[in-house]
Amino acid sequence: MKHLTRRLLFFLLFTFVFLDFSNAQSVEVIKYPDLAKLISTPSEKNKVINFWATWCRPCIKELPQFLDLYEKYNSENLELSLISFDFVEDLDSKLIPFLTKRNIKANVYLLDETDYNSFIDKVDPAWSGAIPATLMMTSKNTKRIFIEKEFTENELEKVYLNFIK
Repeated sequence: MKHLTRRLLFFLLFTFVFLDFSNAQSVEVIKYPDLAKLISTPSEKNKVINFWATWCRPCIKELPQFLDLYEKYNSENLELSLISFDFVEDLDSKLIPFLTKRNIKANVYLLDETDYNSFIDKVDPAWSGAIPATLMMTSKNTKRIFIEKEFTENELEKVYLNFIK
């Protein structure tokens, strides 16, 4: 009986750990040169890069639109990257639980930079540094648009579809 109980406990523990890891969201911590490479590397897909943070209420409000866009157009030629401005110290305590709770499957990067002025103009000269902000690029980077604002309901898809025409 004691042997059976141990096996059962081991099985339950293994199952719990396995399920926990299978639902965990991975986040790559990057520096500006990595972001620059992500932006400048041509892709066969259209890119939508959203700059956001868990502490930014407008960012959280519009995030479902990005996830819906990704679900709808990922198989058609859309690559979505979410660039978080959260603090790297909050990765395990805030960002990953936030992503896991919302079952976010898009590529998520945490930009570990504190001197925003050193790269904001390089992303786009019109960017004040405010978030939410979004960069869209067609496949092979032939066309781009930078939008510094919160998208209203259903606005993101319209902007994206007009952009890729």
